[in-house]
Amino acid sequence: MDGELSEVITLAAESSHAGYDNHPIAEINDHVVRISTMVEPYHWHFHPNSDETFLVVEGRLCIEFESGSRELASGQMLTIPRGVRHRTRPVGARSVNLTFELAQAETVAV
Repeated sequence: MDGELSEVITLAAESSHAGYDNHPIAEINDHVVRISTMVEPYHWHFHPNSDETFLVVEGRLCIEFESGSRELASGQMLTIPRGVRHRTRPVGARSVNLTFELAQAETVAV
């Protein structure tokens, strides 16, 4: 194996207990993995150049679309195709989620 080994990431240590937080925890090729602690809805938006995958780690997450919504429980994952308008919100007081997207993903607010 060449090079240095990556650092071990502990999700519990990365999730915020103080409120909303969204920050990168890993990079894979041209993609980034972010951990998001949600305590309130995020605004409507879309990504014109990247799909976005959500994996719920803790709590429940509602992803709203113009045509309806999907609710994910801990351990469930959903990919939103590029260009699809959506917004996310915790179901209950808090959710912790991993998101996977292009590192250079554009976000367009609507």
